Amino acid sequence: MQKQSIAVIGGGITGVTTAYALAKCGFQVTLFEQHRYAAMETSFANGGQLSASNAEVWNHTSTILKGMKWMLKNDAPLLVNPKPSWHKLSWFAEFIAQIPRYEQNTIATTQLAIAARNHLFAWAEAEGVDFDLKRQGVLHIYRDKRGFDHATKVSRLLAQGGLERRTVTPQEMRAIEPTLAGNYYGGFFTESDATGDIHKFTVGLAAAAQRLGVNCLYGQDVQRLHSDGQHATVVSKYDAGEHMHRFDSLVVCAGTTSRDLAAQLGDRVNVYPVKGYSITVNLTDEQCQGAAPTVSLLDDETKLVTSRLGIDRFRVAGTAEFNGANRDIRADRVRPLTEWVNQCFPGINTRQVVPWAGLRPMLPNMMPRVGAGKRPNVFYNTGHGHLGWTLAAVTADMVAEQVLQFHRQIGGQAKPAAVIARRPGPFVAP
Repeated sequence: MQKQSIAVIGGGITGVTTAYALAKCGFQVTLFEQHRYAAMETSFANGGQLSASNAEVWNHTSTILKGMKWMLKNDAPLLVNPKPSWHKLSWFAEFIAQIPRYEQNTIATTQLAIAARNHLFAWAEAEGVDFDLKRQGVLHIYRDKRGFDHATKVSRLLAQGGLERRTVTPQEMRAIEPTLAGNYYGGFFTESDATGDIHKFTVGLAAAAQRLGVNCLYGQDVQRLHSDGQHATVVSKYDAGEHMHRFDSLVVCAGTTSRDLAAQLGDRVNVYPVKGYSITVNLTDEQCQGAAPTVSLLDDETKLVTSRLGIDRFRVAGTAEFNGANRDIRADRVRPLTEWVNQCFPGINTRQVVPWAGLRPMLPNMMPRVGAGKRPNVFYNTGHGHLGWTLAAVTADMVAEQVLQFHRQIGGQAKPAAVIARRPGPFVAP
Protein backbone atom coordinates (compact mmCIF):
# COMPACT_ATOMS: atom_id res chain seq x y z
CA MET A 1 0.00 0.00 0.00
CA GLN A 2 1.29 3.46 -0.90
CA LYS A 3 2.33 5.73 1.94
CA GLN A 4 0.17 8.75 2.72
CA SER A 5 1.82 11.99 1.57
CA ILE A 6 2.15 14.94 3.96
CA ALA A 7 3.36 18.47 3.23
CA VAL A 8 5.05 20.45 6.01
CA ILE A 9 5.19 24.20 5.43
CA GLY A 10 8.19 25.84 7.08
CA GLY A 11 11.78 24.77 7.74
CA GLY A 12 12.38 26.28 11.16
CA ILE A 13 12.55 24.35 14.42
CA THR A 14 8.83 23.48 14.43
CA GLY A 15 8.72 22.49 10.77
CA VAL A 16 11.82 20.31 10.90
CA THR A 17 10.81 18.55 14.13
CA THR A 18 7.32 17.99 12.67
CA ALA A 19 8.73 16.53 9.46
CA TYR A 20 11.02 14.27 11.48
CA ALA A 21 8.18 13.06 13.75
CA LEU A 22 5.92 12.37 10.74
CA ALA A 23 8.69 10.46 8.97
CA LYS A 24 9.18 8.35 12.08
CA CYS A 25 5.48 7.49 11.80
CA GLY A 26 5.96 6.14 8.29
CA PHE A 27 4.52 8.99 6.22
CA GLN A 28 5.91 10.24 2.92
CA VAL A 29 6.89 13.77 3.95
CA THR A 30 7.79 16.82 1.87
CA LEU A 31 9.07 19.94 3.65
CA PHE A 32 8.85 23.38 2.00
CA GLU A 33 11.25 26.13 3.06
CA GLN A 34 11.68 29.49 1.32
CA HIS A 35 15.38 29.80 2.21
CA ARG A 36 18.21 27.71 0.81
CA TYR A 37 18.79 26.11 4.21
CA ALA A 38 16.83 25.16 7.31
CA ALA A 39 16.57 27.46 10.35
CA MET A 40 17.48 30.73 8.67
CA GLU A 41 14.91 33.00 10.36
CA THR A 42 13.57 32.82 13.94
CA SER A 43 15.46 29.57 14.53
CA PHE A 44 18.81 31.09 13.62
CA ALA A 45 20.19 32.84 16.73
CA ASN A 46 17.81 32.80 19.67
CA GLY A 47 18.71 32.81 23.37
CA GLY A 48 19.51 29.11 23.37
CA GLN A 49 17.58 28.18 26.51
CA LEU A 50 15.64 24.90 26.79
CA SER A 51 13.92 26.29 29.83
CA ALA A 52 10.78 24.96 31.46
CA SER A 53 11.52 27.56 34.14
CA ASN A 54 10.62 30.25 31.58
CA ALA A 55 7.14 28.80 30.96
CA GLU A 56 5.27 31.68 32.58
CA VAL A 57 2.90 33.17 30.00
CA TRP A 58 2.88 36.96 29.61
CA ASN A 59 -0.90 37.43 30.11
CA HIS A 60 -0.57 39.37 33.34
CA THR A 61 -1.70 42.86 34.34
CA SER A 62 1.91 43.82 35.09
CA THR A 63 2.83 43.21 31.44
CA ILE A 64 0.22 45.71 30.28
CA LEU A 65 1.42 48.32 32.80
CA LYS A 66 5.06 47.86 31.79
CA GLY A 67 4.16 48.12 28.10
CA MET A 68 2.40 51.44 28.70
CA LYS A 69 5.25 52.72 30.87
CA TRP A 70 7.92 51.82 28.30
CA MET A 71 6.03 52.77 25.13
CA LEU A 72 8.16 55.85 24.39
CA LYS A 73 11.46 54.44 25.66
CA ASN A 74 13.43 53.12 22.69
CA ASP A 75 15.68 50.81 24.69
CA ALA A 76 12.92 49.32 26.87
CA PRO A 77 12.74 45.52 27.29
CA LEU A 78 9.15 45.65 25.99
CA LEU A 79 8.46 48.13 23.18
CA VAL A 80 5.12 48.68 21.46
CA ASN A 81 4.92 50.83 18.36
CA PRO A 82 1.89 53.06 19.10
CA LYS A 83 0.87 53.14 15.43
CA PRO A 84 -2.42 51.19 15.32
CA SER A 85 -3.33 48.33 13.02
CA TRP A 86 -6.32 46.01 13.08
CA HIS A 87 -4.03 43.01 13.52
CA LYS A 88 -2.24 44.55 16.50
CA LEU A 89 -5.44 45.79 18.14
CA SER A 90 -7.21 42.44 17.77
CA TRP A 91 -4.16 40.62 19.11
CA PHE A 92 -3.91 42.80 22.23
CA ALA A 93 -7.65 42.56 22.84
CA GLU A 94 -7.37 38.76 22.85
CA PHE A 95 -4.19 38.97 24.94
CA ILE A 96 -6.02 40.93 27.64
CA ALA A 97 -8.99 38.54 27.46
CA GLN A 98 -6.60 35.69 28.34
CA ILE A 99 -5.42 37.27 31.61
CA PRO A 100 -7.90 35.20 33.68
CA ARG A 101 -6.26 32.04 32.25
CA TYR A 102 -2.74 33.14 33.26
CA GLU A 103 -2.27 30.47 35.92
CA GLN A 104 -3.88 27.64 33.93
CA ASN A 105 -1.85 28.38 30.80
CA THR A 106 1.41 28.72 32.74
CA ILE A 107 0.89 25.30 34.33
CA ALA A 108 0.00 23.70 30.97
CA THR A 109 3.04 25.26 29.28
CA THR A 110 5.28 23.94 32.06
CA GLN A 111 3.97 20.42 31.50
CA LEU A 112 4.68 20.68 27.78
CA ALA A 113 8.20 22.03 28.35
CA ILE A 114 9.11 19.18 30.70
CA ALA A 115 7.83 16.58 28.25
CA ALA A 116 9.67 18.23 25.35
CA ARG A 117 13.09 17.79 26.95
CA ASN A 118 13.01 14.01 26.82
CA HIS A 119 11.94 14.03 23.18
CA LEU A 120 14.64 16.45 22.08
CA PHE A 121 17.49 14.83 24.00
CA ALA A 122 16.50 11.38 22.74
CA TRP A 123 16.33 12.53 19.12
CA ALA A 124 19.71 14.26 19.32
CA GLU A 125 21.34 11.17 20.82
CA ALA A 126 19.72 8.78 18.34
CA GLU A 127 20.72 10.88 15.33
CA GLY A 128 24.12 12.03 16.58
CA VAL A 129 23.21 15.74 16.43
CA ASP A 130 25.85 17.97 18.05
CA PHE A 131 24.33 21.30 19.07
CA ASP A 132 26.52 22.54 21.94
CA LEU A 133 24.16 21.05 24.51
CA LYS A 134 24.96 22.16 28.06
CA ARG A 135 22.87 20.61 30.84
CA GLN A 136 23.95 22.86 33.71
CA GLY A 137 20.62 24.44 34.61
CA VAL A 138 19.22 27.96 34.39
CA LEU A 139 19.72 30.61 37.09
CA HIS A 140 17.06 33.35 37.40
CA ILE A 141 18.50 36.50 38.96
CA TYR A 142 16.66 39.29 40.83
CA ARG A 143 17.93 42.65 42.02
CA ASP A 144 15.04 43.60 44.31
CA LYS A 145 12.42 42.09 46.59
CA ARG A 146 9.51 42.97 44.31
CA GLY A 147 10.80 40.90 41.41
CA PHE A 148 11.84 38.10 43.72
CA ASP A 149 8.40 37.96 45.35
CA HIS A 150 6.67 37.69 41.96
CA ALA A 151 9.06 34.89 41.00
CA THR A 152 8.11 33.09 44.20
CA LYS A 153 4.49 33.07 43.08
CA VAL A 154 5.54 31.85 39.62
CA SER A 155 7.50 29.02 41.24
CA ARG A 156 4.31 27.71 42.81
CA LEU A 157 2.67 27.52 39.37
CA LEU A 158 5.72 25.82 37.86
CA ALA A 159 5.63 23.30 40.70
CA GLN A 160 2.00 22.51 39.87
CA GLY A 161 3.21 21.77 36.34
CA GLY A 162 5.81 19.36 37.72
CA LEU A 163 8.95 21.52 37.67
CA GLU A 164 11.41 21.61 40.54
CA ARG A 165 13.39 24.80 41.07
CA ARG A 166 14.93 26.08 44.27
CA THR A 167 15.50 29.43 45.91
CA VAL A 168 19.14 30.55 46.12
CA THR A 169 20.82 33.32 48.09
CA PRO A 170 23.25 35.82 46.52
CA GLN A 171 26.11 33.75 47.95
CA GLU A 172 24.70 30.57 46.41
CA MET A 173 24.22 32.38 43.10
CA ARG A 174 27.91 33.20 42.96
CA ALA A 175 28.79 29.62 43.84
CA ILE A 176 26.63 28.45 40.92
CA GLU A 177 28.10 31.03 38.52
CA PRO A 178 31.30 32.64 39.90
CA THR A 179 31.77 35.00 36.94
CA LEU A 180 28.52 36.92 37.64
CA ALA A 181 29.18 40.48 38.89
CA GLY A 182 26.78 42.86 40.63
CA ASN A 183 24.49 42.96 43.66
CA TYR A 184 21.39 40.77 43.82
CA TYR A 185 18.50 40.17 46.19
CA GLY A 186 18.29 36.46 45.37
CA GLY A 187 17.49 33.97 42.66
CA PHE A 188 15.99 30.69 41.58
CA PHE A 189 17.92 27.78 40.12
CA THR A 190 16.44 25.06 37.89
CA GLU A 191 18.97 22.26 37.58
CA SER A 192 16.96 20.33 34.98
CA ASP A 193 17.02 23.13 32.38
CA ALA A 194 19.57 23.24 29.57
CA THR A 195 20.90 25.28 26.65
CA GLY A 196 21.96 24.60 23.09
CA ASP A 197 22.35 26.07 19.63
CA ILE A 198 18.94 25.97 17.94
CA HIS A 199 20.40 26.48 14.47
CA LYS A 200 22.86 23.60 14.76
CA PHE A 201 20.16 21.32 16.15
CA THR A 202 17.63 22.17 13.43
CA VAL A 203 20.14 21.72 10.62
CA GLY A 204 21.31 18.42 12.11
CA LEU A 205 17.77 17.10 12.56
CA ALA A 206 16.87 18.19 9.01
CA ALA A 207 19.71 16.00 7.75
CA ALA A 208 18.40 13.13 9.90
CA ALA A 209 14.91 13.66 8.48
CA GLN A 210 16.31 13.44 4.97
CA ARG A 211 17.94 10.13 5.88
CA LEU A 212 14.47 8.94 6.88
CA GLY A 213 13.17 9.88 3.44
CA VAL A 214 11.88 13.43 3.95
CA ASN A 215 12.04 15.44 0.73
CA CYS A 216 13.32 18.87 1.76
CA LEU A 217 12.47 21.42 -0.92
CA TYR A 218 14.59 24.46 -0.09
CA GLY A 219 14.41 27.77 -1.90
CA GLN A 220 10.67 27.35 -2.50
CA ASP A 221 8.40 30.18 -1.41
CA VAL A 222 4.90 28.85 -0.73
CA GLN A 223 2.36 31.09 -2.45
CA ARG A 224 -0.96 29.33 -1.96
CA LEU A 225 -2.47 26.44 -0.02
CA HIS A 226 -5.77 24.65 -0.66
CA SER A 227 -7.63 21.69 0.77
CA ASP A 228 -10.95 20.05 -0.06
CA GLY A 229 -10.77 17.88 3.05
CA GLN A 230 -9.46 14.84 1.18
CA HIS A 231 -6.52 16.23 -0.77
CA ALA A 232 -4.31 19.27 -0.35
CA THR A 233 -2.35 21.35 -2.83
CA VAL A 234 0.70 23.52 -2.31
CA VAL A 235 1.69 26.11 -4.90
CA SER A 236 5.30 27.17 -4.50
CA LYS A 237 7.46 29.58 -6.42
CA TYR A 238 10.96 28.71 -7.54
CA ASP A 239 13.08 29.01 -10.69
CA ALA A 240 10.98 32.07 -11.67
CA GLY A 241 7.84 29.96 -11.96
CA GLU A 242 5.01 28.53 -9.89
CA HIS A 243 4.62 24.78 -9.33
CA MET A 244 1.70 22.83 -7.88
CA HIS A 245 2.20 19.85 -5.56
CA ARG A 246 -0.55 17.49 -4.40
CA PHE A 247 -0.69 15.75 -1.00
CA ASP A 248 -3.06 13.82 1.21
CA SER A 249 -2.58 16.24 4.14
CA LEU A 250 -0.57 19.28 5.14
CA VAL A 251 0.81 20.78 8.34
CA VAL A 252 1.40 24.53 8.62
CA CYS A 253 4.54 25.33 10.66
CA ALA A 254 5.26 28.64 9.00
CA GLY A 255 5.96 30.91 11.96
CA THR A 256 4.79 34.49 11.47
CA THR A 257 3.38 33.75 8.00
CA SER A 258 1.05 31.11 9.42
CA ARG A 259 -1.71 33.67 9.84
CA ASP A 260 -1.95 34.46 6.12
CA LEU A 261 -1.60 30.82 5.06
CA ALA A 262 -4.27 29.74 7.55
CA ALA A 263 -6.68 32.33 6.12
CA GLN A 264 -6.34 30.65 2.71
CA LEU A 265 -7.48 27.41 4.35
CA GLY A 266 -10.44 28.99 6.12
CA ASP A 267 -8.82 29.09 9.56
CA ARG A 268 -8.01 31.95 11.91
CA VAL A 269 -4.58 31.68 13.52
CA ASN A 270 -3.93 35.10 15.01
CA VAL A 271 -0.13 34.97 15.13
CA TYR A 272 1.63 38.30 15.64
CA PRO A 273 5.35 38.84 14.86
CA VAL A 274 7.10 39.89 18.09
CA LYS A 275 10.68 40.88 17.36
CA GLY A 276 13.47 39.75 19.62
CA TYR A 277 17.16 40.61 19.51
CA SER A 278 20.31 38.70 20.30
CA ILE A 279 24.03 39.24 20.28
CA THR A 280 26.65 36.54 19.89
CA VAL A 281 29.86 37.53 21.64
CA ASN A 282 32.93 35.88 20.16
CA LEU A 283 35.22 34.82 23.00
CA THR A 284 38.49 35.27 21.16
CA ASP A 285 41.00 34.37 23.87
CA GLU A 286 41.40 32.37 27.05
CA GLN A 287 40.83 35.40 29.25
CA CYS A 288 37.41 36.10 27.71
CA GLN A 289 36.51 32.42 27.77
CA GLY A 290 37.29 32.26 31.46
CA ALA A 291 35.28 35.41 32.20
CA ALA A 292 32.14 34.17 30.46
CA PRO A 293 29.49 32.18 32.36
CA THR A 294 28.92 28.49 31.78
CA VAL A 295 25.55 28.43 33.55
CA SER A 296 22.61 29.94 31.68
CA LEU A 297 21.01 33.05 33.18
CA LEU A 298 17.65 34.79 33.00
CA ASP A 299 17.54 38.38 34.21
CA ASP A 300 13.86 39.10 34.85
CA GLU A 301 14.32 42.86 35.20
CA THR A 302 15.90 43.32 31.79
CA LYS A 303 14.17 40.28 30.22
CA LEU A 304 17.49 38.92 28.95
CA VAL A 305 18.65 35.31 28.76
CA THR A 306 22.10 33.87 28.14
CA SER A 307 23.67 30.68 26.90
CA ARG A 308 27.23 29.50 26.49
CA LEU A 309 27.59 27.89 23.08
CA GLY A 310 30.76 25.86 23.06
CA ILE A 311 34.09 27.29 24.14
CA ASP A 312 34.19 30.46 22.09
CA ARG A 313 30.62 31.84 21.85
CA PHE A 314 28.39 33.58 24.37
CA ARG A 315 24.77 34.38 23.42
CA VAL A 316 22.60 37.06 25.03
CA ALA A 317 19.02 37.51 23.83
CA GLY A 318 15.72 39.03 24.78
CA THR A 319 13.46 42.07 24.50
CA ALA A 320 10.07 42.12 22.81
CA GLU A 321 9.14 44.59 20.10
CA PHE A 322 5.61 44.88 18.70
CA ASN A 323 6.30 46.59 15.39
CA GLY A 324 4.71 44.38 12.74
CA ALA A 325 6.85 42.39 10.31
CA ASN A 326 9.80 44.75 10.76
CA ARG A 327 13.15 42.92 10.70
CA ASP A 328 15.44 45.92 11.11
CA ILE A 329 18.32 45.50 13.54
CA ARG A 330 18.23 48.74 15.51
CA ALA A 331 21.37 49.94 17.29
CA ASP A 332 19.35 51.41 20.17
CA ARG A 333 17.79 47.99 20.78
CA VAL A 334 21.07 46.07 20.54
CA ARG A 335 23.08 48.44 22.74
CA PRO A 336 21.39 47.41 26.04
CA LEU A 337 22.42 43.78 25.43
CA THR A 338 26.08 44.71 25.04
CA GLU A 339 25.93 47.04 28.03
CA TRP A 340 24.39 44.26 30.12
CA VAL A 341 27.35 42.00 29.27
CA ASN A 342 29.80 44.75 30.22
CA GLN A 343 28.01 45.25 33.53
CA CYS A 344 27.45 41.64 34.57
CA PHE A 345 30.62 40.12 33.07
CA PRO A 346 33.21 42.91 32.88
CA GLY A 347 36.01 40.50 31.99
CA ILE A 348 34.44 39.72 28.60
CA ASN A 349 35.79 41.64 25.63
CA THR A 350 32.77 42.86 23.59
CA ARG A 351 34.66 44.17 20.57
CA GLN A 352 33.48 41.21 18.46
CA VAL A 353 29.71 41.14 18.81
CA VAL A 354 27.33 39.85 16.13
CA PRO A 355 23.79 41.31 16.40
CA TRP A 356 20.66 39.57 15.13
CA ALA A 357 16.89 40.04 15.18
CA GLY A 358 14.10 37.54 14.60
CA LEU A 359 10.31 37.53 14.63
CA ARG A 360 8.71 35.26 17.20
CA PRO A 361 5.30 33.91 16.15
CA MET A 362 3.06 34.63 19.14
CA LEU A 363 -0.59 33.85 19.74
CA PRO A 364 -2.56 36.02 22.20
CA ASN A 365 -2.72 33.29 24.87
CA MET A 366 1.04 32.66 24.54
CA MET A 367 0.48 28.98 23.76
CA PRO A 368 1.09 27.15 20.47
CA ARG A 369 -1.68 26.17 18.07
CA VAL A 370 -1.32 22.40 17.76
CA GLY A 371 -3.97 20.39 15.97
CA ALA A 372 -6.46 20.22 13.13
CA GLY A 373 -8.06 23.07 11.23
CA LYS A 374 -11.55 23.24 9.74
CA ARG A 375 -10.58 20.85 6.96
CA PRO A 376 -9.90 17.38 8.40
CA ASN A 377 -6.61 16.97 6.53
CA VAL A 378 -5.17 20.36 7.56
CA PHE A 379 -3.12 20.67 10.73
CA TYR A 380 -1.16 23.38 12.54
CA ASN A 381 1.95 23.45 14.69
CA THR A 382 2.75 27.12 15.11
CA GLY A 383 2.61 30.14 17.41
CA HIS A 384 5.19 29.01 19.97
CA GLY A 385 6.38 32.54 20.68
CA HIS A 386 9.48 32.79 22.86
CA LEU A 387 9.36 29.04 23.67
CA GLY A 388 9.66 27.52 20.19
CA TRP A 389 13.04 25.96 20.96
CA THR A 390 11.79 24.66 24.31
CA LEU A 391 8.46 23.19 23.13
CA ALA A 392 9.06 22.14 19.51
CA ALA A 393 9.91 18.49 20.08
CA VAL A 394 6.76 17.65 22.03
CA THR A 395 4.36 19.66 19.85
CA ALA A 396 5.85 17.93 16.80
CA ASP A 397 4.96 14.57 18.28
CA MET A 398 1.52 15.86 19.29
CA VAL A 399 0.62 16.97 15.78
CA ALA A 400 2.15 13.84 14.25
CA GLU A 401 -0.08 11.75 16.51
CA GLN A 402 -3.16 13.62 15.31
CA VAL A 403 -2.17 13.23 11.67
CA LEU A 404 -1.60 9.53 12.29
CA GLN A 405 -4.99 9.08 13.92
CA PHE A 406 -6.72 10.88 11.03
CA HIS A 407 -5.10 8.68 8.39
CA ARG A 408 -5.73 5.51 10.34
CA GLN A 409 -9.41 6.43 10.43
CA ILE A 410 -9.52 6.80 6.66
CA GLY A 411 -7.45 3.66 6.09
CA GLY A 412 -4.06 5.17 5.26
CA GLN A 413 -0.80 3.29 5.79
CA ALA A 414 1.41 4.37 8.69
CA LYS A 415 3.25 2.86 11.59
CA PRO A 416 1.43 2.00 14.84
CA ALA A 417 0.74 4.88 17.21
CA ALA A 418 3.17 3.39 19.75
CA VAL A 419 6.11 5.01 17.94
CA ILE A 420 5.06 8.37 19.37
CA ALA A 421 6.11 9.12 22.94
CA ARG A 422 3.10 10.10 25.01
CA ARG A 423 3.10 13.47 26.72
CA PRO A 424 1.96 13.77 30.33
CA GLY A 425 -0.94 15.89 31.47
CA PRO A 426 -3.91 17.46 29.68
CA PHE A 427 -3.49 19.99 26.92
CA VAL A 428 -6.05 21.56 24.64
CA ALA A 429 -4.62 23.25 21.59
CA PRO A 430 -6.03 26.74 21.06
